Amino acid sequence: MLTDTCQNQPGLSHVVLADDGSYVLPDPSKPMIVFWWNGRPVAHRWLSVGAPAPREGQIDAQVLALIAAEEGRAGPAQLDASVVICTRDRPEELQRCLASLPQQTYQPREVIVVDNASKDQRTKAVAMDAGVIYVRENRTGLDIARNTGARLSTSQIVAYTDDDVVLHPRWLERLVAAFDDPLIGAVTGLVLPAELATEAQLHFETYWSFGQGYTRRDFEADAFAAHKSDVFPAWKVGAGASMAFRREMFDRIGYFDTRLDAGRAGCSGDSEFWYRLLAKGFSCRYEPSSVAFHFHRRTMKGLSSQIFQYMRGHAAALLVQYERTGIASNRIQAFFRMPRWYFQRILKGFRDGPSASDRFLKEEILGYLSGLIYYILNGTSSDEPR
Repeated sequence: MLTDTCQNQPGLSHVVLADDGSYVLPDPSKPMIVFWWNGRPVAHRWLSVGAPAPREGQIDAQVLALIAAEEGRAGPAQLDASVVICTRDRPEELQRCLASLPQQTYQPREVIVVDNASKDQRTKAVAMDAGVIYVRENRTGLDIARNTGARLSTSQIVAYTDDDVVLHPRWLERLVAAFDDPLIGAVTGLVLPAELATEAQLHFETYWSFGQGYTRRDFEADAFAAHKSDVFPAWKVGAGASMAFRREMFDRIGYFDTRLDAGRAGCSGDSEFWYRLLAKGFSCRYEPSSVAFHFHRRTMKGLSSQIFQYMRGHAAALLVQYERTGIASNRIQAFFRMPRWYFQRILKGFRDGPSASDRFLKEEILGYLSGLIYYILNGTSSDEPR
């Protein structure tokens, strides 16, 4: 069953599958079709611009059987949860996000809005109108704000989302229910685009999508330990726009590293925390039945800046991960493998011509170099307990 949360979004068509996996497309003109079955997304399909789309079709029955098996294992949400939203100077987006919380089938014990030094009082007014807990954090930096929210939370689970997100009604229920093993320290959810109305949004979703597929995936400490010669891809655990942690994790492994993410290095505070959690012997779970919808940057200028910040944060995070764990593959990746990879992409571009995937290659490289410099200049200057 679809709800208003995920209907009528620009650039997306949402299709409800029959029990046998068959479907009829109501609007094949949109570039991305998301298929829903029993209240959860199970697949999506890209349609070439201008190409005719079939009016009906079938989803592989094996996919539906796998999803049904996952649903059979899922129990009810039993742990209480705090929802933390960190925001700065985006009151309209915050208001839209907060409006999706009263619709949750599993209500949070508390909702905490951390105002990360907004320039005026509009953010506070939106939070107070929504009846949530409001706190102002004057030190700029997303991970500083995240830590403030964690410290204020009083629940067993601390769930994070962003102000530019709208939440499916079962988002929190399924995020919390996925903590069905005491070794699972973190859970992330599926993040779908809220709209695909501009060239920048289409490019981001095509090449930089937050989504990690439609089947549950567990990232375990044993698999992490097996990565001896290369860096464990913690960024594949999910996205910071939809993630949750056992509250005790902050006491056991520390808080988010405040040198990372927006307002500081630019990104990767979430993936560094997942990496550290795995290094300490805990597991992370990707739970795609917990769905959030993210509004991607609408302009190419905004996307260009975002990609620069992403790679800046990624470079810094590799060195933070080496610093915190002593795993040498992080430093090798930062100073040798990544530069070699970029050099190979440059050579390929000269040989084969420009590629759509390399449209922001300059921003990637400049951001990456900036991240290395940022870490070297800031060293071990995180202002959180280590």
